[in-house]
Amino acid sequence: MTADPPPHRRPRAVPDAASGDPGFDDLLQVLGEQLGEATQSSDPRSRRKLKNVTFEYETDHTAVHDMAGDAGYSLASNWFTQLLAQLAVANSITKSQLCVFLYVAGAQQRGTGVAQYTQQEITDGLNKLAAQKDGKRITRSTVNRAIKALVGYKWIEQLGNGMIQLNVRLWFHGNSNAQHAVLEQLAVQHDRDPEAFPHGIGPEVHQEQLDLGLTEHPHYEAGRRTG
Repeated sequence: MTADPPPHRRPRAVPDAASGDPGFDDLLQVLGEQLGEATQSSDPRSRRKLKNVTFEYETDHTAVHDMAGDAGYSLASNWFTQLLAQLAVANSITKSQLCVFLYVAGAQQRGTGVAQYTQQEITDGLNKLAAQKDGKRITRSTVNRAIKALVGYKWIEQLGNGMIQLNVRLWFHGNSNAQHAVLEQLAVQHDRDPEAFPHGIGPEVHQEQLDLGLTEHPHYEAGRRTG
């Protein structure tokens, strides 16, 4: 006399632990339910062979960002965004360096971290509003010096042919998969040197006296008597 086979365990309808991906968890739940229906009999002689599994998806309506202008938006490191402000107040970067970087960062091609600009195009772009108001303008030589400084900070890299590579750890236009692909490409190009671009982000913060127009100058006439 042989022992009865152990009772068949019905597949769980949900995974033991959530995967963190709602879509994947939904798929596992549906799969578990359909497998359970196909194998719910405890008698091995009456089991049915599973022929197919059917999935139906509902449309997931995700709200889109509402950004000013028609150029879309980019993702920026919060640490770097605050560092920009701190460097400006500490007079550790110049106005021209800040303006050139922001202008280039806002023009990167999606998923690449690359902006296609010549120095003259950057100069003309930065001067657009100033030209309309007949105000002070930035010169091409100033833009050239700013770019050289930004390269030294490892915020950008010049690729030639009017192309500028943004440091995608600081500012990126695209999804995370595209960013990691760009980072891997950069790592290969720089022999995975931990000190090369896009690592070792500068500049070093240094203290300089900066007049922000908030300091009250002493009134030297105070306390003096006039005859």
